[in-house]
Amino acid sequence: MPREVSAASRLRRLGFAAPARAESLLAEAALAPVVAAAGAAGAPLPEALGRAADPDLALLTLLRLVEAADDGGDLAAVLTTDGPHRDRLLAVLGASSALGDMLVARPGDVTLLADRDGEVPVLDLTAEDERERALRAVGADHRDTVPVATVTGAEGVDTLRRTYRRRILEIAAADLTSPDPLADLPKVAAAVADVVAGALDAALAVVRADQPDGARGVRLAVLGMGKTGGRELNYISDVDVVYVVEPAEGTDEGEALAVGTRLAAALARACAGPSGEPALWPLDANLRPEGKDGPLVRTLASHLAYYERWAKAWEFQALLKARPVAGDLALGQAYVEALAPMVWSAVEREHFVEDAQAMRRRVEDTVPAQHAERQLKLGKGGLRDVEFTVQLLQMVHGRTDETIRSRTTLQGLAQLARAGYVGRDHAEELGHHYRFLRALEHRIQLYRLRRSHLVPTDEADLRRLGRSLRTDGVDGAESLEERWRQVRREVRHLHEEIFYRPLLPLTAQLSAQDVVLAPEAARARLAAIGFHDPAGAIRHIAALTEGITRRAAIQRQLLPVMLGWFAQGPEPDSGLLSFRKLSETMGTTHWYLKLLRDSGAAAERLAHLLSHSRYVAASLATLPEAVRWLDDDDELTPRTREVLEPELLALQSRRAEPVPGVMVARYLRRRELLRAGIGDVLDAVPDGRSRAMITTAADVALAGALRVAVAEATAEAGLAEPPSRYLVVAMGRLGGEEMSYASDADVLFVHEPEPGADPETATRTAVAVASKVRGLLGEGGGEPPLAVDADLRPEGRNGPMTRTLSAYAEYYERWVEPWERQALLRARPVAGDDDLARRFVALVDPLRYPAEGLTEAELRELRRIKARVESERMPRGVPPTRHLKLGRGGLSDVEWTVQLLQLRHAGRVPELRTTSTTRALHALHEAGLVSAEEAARLDGAWQLASRIRDAIVLGTGRTTGAKIDTLPHEAVELEVVARILGYPPGRRLDLEEEYLRRARRARTVVDELFYQ
Repeated sequence: MPREVSAASRLRRLGFAAPARAESLLAEAALAPVVAAAGAAGAPLPEALGRAADPDLALLTLLRLVEAADDGGDLAAVLTTDGPHRDRLLAVLGASSALGDMLVARPGDVTLLADRDGEVPVLDLTAEDERERALRAVGADHRDTVPVATVTGAEGVDTLRRTYRRRILEIAAADLTSPDPLADLPKVAAAVADVVAGALDAALAVVRADQPDGARGVRLAVLGMGKTGGRELNYISDVDVVYVVEPAEGTDEGEALAVGTRLAAALARACAGPSGEPALWPLDANLRPEGKDGPLVRTLASHLAYYERWAKAWEFQALLKARPVAGDLALGQAYVEALAPMVWSAVEREHFVEDAQAMRRRVEDTVPAQHAERQLKLGKGGLRDVEFTVQLLQMVHGRTDETIRSRTTLQGLAQLARAGYVGRDHAEELGHHYRFLRALEHRIQLYRLRRSHLVPTDEADLRRLGRSLRTDGVDGAESLEERWRQVRREVRHLHEEIFYRPLLPLTAQLSAQDVVLAPEAARARLAAIGFHDPAGAIRHIAALTEGITRRAAIQRQLLPVMLGWFAQGPEPDSGLLSFRKLSETMGTTHWYLKLLRDSGAAAERLAHLLSHSRYVAASLATLPEAVRWLDDDDELTPRTREVLEPELLALQSRRAEPVPGVMVARYLRRRELLRAGIGDVLDAVPDGRSRAMITTAADVALAGALRVAVAEATAEAGLAEPPSRYLVVAMGRLGGEEMSYASDADVLFVHEPEPGADPETATRTAVAVASKVRGLLGEGGGEPPLAVDADLRPEGRNGPMTRTLSAYAEYYERWVEPWERQALLRARPVAGDDDLARRFVALVDPLRYPAEGLTEAELRELRRIKARVESERMPRGVPPTRHLKLGRGGLSDVEWTVQLLQLRHAGRVPELRTTSTTRALHALHEAGLVSAEEAARLDGAWQLASRIRDAIVLGTGRTTGAKIDTLPHEAVELEVVARILGYPPGRRLDLEEEYLRRARRARTVVDELFYQ
C-alpha cells in the first residue's frame, strides 16, 4: 500500500489528474514493457508524459496507439528514447484527441514526427515546397503550367486529404514543442496557410482530370481572402476564396466561364464533399462580388466593373488581404494589381472611417450575450479588435505610404510602428497580445480539430490549454484565465485608443495630396479639447450655423461657448450630435434659443446633460419642452404622489377611450423619469432621491392603469359595475420604494367579489383586470414600457394571476415558505381599494413580522436559497466582485441580510417594520442589532451599487441587459459612469477601487450576520 500511494503521489506531481488510473494504464500488458525499458534506459516514460498538456489523455491515447501498431518495435524504440521524436509524439497526444485518433487509425504516421537530419524544418518550408509536395502526392507535375493529377476520382480526393492532415500533424508537433510558441506563431499560421494553398492546387489537379483535355483552355485563379490571403490561418478555418477566370487562347469567354464554374464547384466538393476521408474545410466564396447572389466565377474585367461601380467600403477592406493561392498565379496577381488603386483610394469615400468603426461595433453586437465574455475572436478585447485596428490604419495611411501594406496583421502592425503611425510600445504590446490570443485559439481548435473561438469554462479544458501554452506565466487553468482576462482588457484599451483616434476621420477626408498637411485650426481645436471626431463636429456646427436666419445667428453666439462645455463631458461628440438633433426639433420654437442665450444656467446645464447622459439626451428628444426646466430649479424638484395623482385623474377624465387613458399615465411616468434623470446627472446621482421619484412614477402609472383596466374589463363582461374590489400590491424594489431606471414592477394582484356577485364572473373579470394592467403598461404606444411582473405570487408562475383575500389567507396559512415571508417584507399596497389594502396588510404582517422570529430550519432554508442564488444566477463570465446585484457585497447581499434580521426581530421591534432597506438598516442600528460600523459598511456598499446601476443606465442609455448590473470593464464606459457620479476626468479607476473596497467590506459583514 505505501508503494502504491507513493507511485500515485509521484504521478500526481507529474501532472496526472487521475494518478490511480494512470498507474493502472502504465501497468497494462501492452505498455508495461515499454515503461520498464524506458526507465532502464534512463528515459522514464511517466516523466515524459508529464510534460504533455494533458498527461492522462496522452497516456490513454498512447496505450491505444501501442495496441494498434502492427510492429510495436519501432514505436517502442521511440518511446524508450528521451529525444525530440518522443517529445513531439507525446505533445500531440496530450493536446489533440483528434490527431491522436488519426495516429491510432494509422500508427505508421508516427514516423512523420521523426528527426530529419539535413531536411528543412517543417515551419521553414516555403509555399512552393508545400505546393510541390501536394501535387506530387496526387501524381501531378508541379512544373506544369496546368497540373493534372494521375491519382484521380475518389482516390485522388482521399489522397490529397490524407496528405493535408499529415502535414497538419507535423506542423502541430512543431508548434506544441516550440520553446517559444508566441514567437513561432507567425510561422505556424503561415505554414498552415501554405499547406492549404498546396491542397487547393492538388484538388484543382484532381478535378481537372475529369475535364476534357484537363481544362487547359481555361485560366482559373483562386484568390485567398481573409486569413488565407494573409498567410495567418488557424488550424481549422473556413477558407475564404474568390475566383477569377480568363479564356486561354482559342477559347470562347462563355465557355471559359462555364468550365471555370464547374471547376470551382468541383473544387469545393473535393475539399468538403463526401468521401472516404473526412472533409478538410468549407470553401467560402461569399466575399465575391454580390456575395451569394453573384456568379461563382467572373472574368477580371467583370470584377473590375463591379468594384468601380457597386462595391461598398467594407468590400475594399476585405480586399486588403487578397492573394493568389492556387491555379493560375499570374492571373491572380493581375487581379491584385488591377484592384490595388481602388483599395487604397477607398478611404476617400465619405464616412469611410465612421463606417469602419460602426462595422466593428456591429460585429460585436452579433456575439450572443451568453458567449460575449468567452469570445476570443469577435468579442471585446479579442482578435478582431487588433485586426480592425491594423486594417483601418492601413486604409487611412496606406494610400500614400506603400510600406504599410502587408496582408498579415503582425507584419502590418510592425510596419505601422516603423512608419510612426503607432507608438512602438503600443505596437509591441498589441502584437504580443495578438500572438497570445492566436496561440490560445490554435490550442482550442487543436483539441478536436473543430472550428471554435470560445474559451471553455471547464476546469480540465482550461488546465490542458494552459499547460499546452506554457508562456506569459501561464501553466494551468487559473493562470490562463487570469492572463486571458488581462490581455482582453489591455487589447480593448489599445483598440479604443487607436481605432477611435480623433484624427483618423479627418485624415481620411483629406485628399491624397493634403494628407501630410496640418488640419485647419477649427478641427485642431476640437481635437485638442477632447472631441473624438473633429470632422463630424465640424459638420454638426455647419448645419447649426449656416445661413442668415435668426436661428443661425443665435447658434453662432451659443456654440463657441457650448463647445467648451460639451468638451468637459466624457462624450462631447455625442453631446454635440444630440444638441444638433434637439435644435433641429426646437429651433423654430420662439423660446428655445432665447432661453439658451439669455439664461444663466440653461445652456450650460443642457451641454452637461447631453455630453454625460445618453438616457437624458434620448428622453429630451421625446420631451423637448423639458429644456425649460433647466432655467428653474423648482421644476427639477421631485413631485410627490399627492401632486401627481390629481393631475393624472384630470388628464384621464378628458379621455373616454382606454388606450389614451393609460397613455397619459405612461406619459406622466416618462416625464418624471426624465425629471429624475436630469437631477441625477446634474447632482452626481445623490443617494435616494431618484429612487423615490422613479417609484412614485411607477405607483401613479399602476394606479392609472388599474382604473383603465377595471373600466375596460367591466365593460367587456357586460356589467354596469365592477363585480369585485381590486388591489395591486407592490413587491420587490417597487415595494421598497427603491426602484432604479431599469427596474420592473413586481406586484401581487388581489380582488374581493362584491356581495351578491357571481364568483365565476368575478374571478374571470379579476384575471382580465390583472392581464390588462400588465398589457397596458407593456410594450407599444410610444411610451417607455413598465414591465409588470407577478411571479412572486403564491405558486409563482404556476399559480393563478390573482386571488381573493381569503385565498391568500388559506395559502399562507397552509403553505407559506420562508422565502415568501421574506418577499412579503416589501409588500406595499399601491393601487386599488383602501379597505382591501388595510386588510391585506393585516393578513401578511404576522407572516413577515413573526412574533417568535424564525426557526432554525427556516434560517437554514433561507441561507440555502441565498447560496443557490449566488452560485446559479450569477451570469457566466462576470466576476462575482463586479456584479452589482448578485455579486459579493452587492445589493442582494445587503438586502438579504437586512431582511433576515427583520424576519428574526421585527416581531418584537416595531421600528423594523418597513419595506425600505435603508430605513430598516437604520432601525437595526438604533435597536442595537447591528453595530454602527456594520450598518455603515452595508449602507455604503448598497448605496454605491445603486448609484452605479443608475449611472450605467444614464450614461449608456441601456435599460435592459446584463451590463446594467455589472461594474463596467471597458475604459470608456467606466469613465462615463465615473464622470456621472462626480469623479474628475481620468479617475475612473478610483470609482472601481472604491466600489470593490466597499463591497469587500460589506461582504465580511454579510458573512457574519447572514451566514454566521
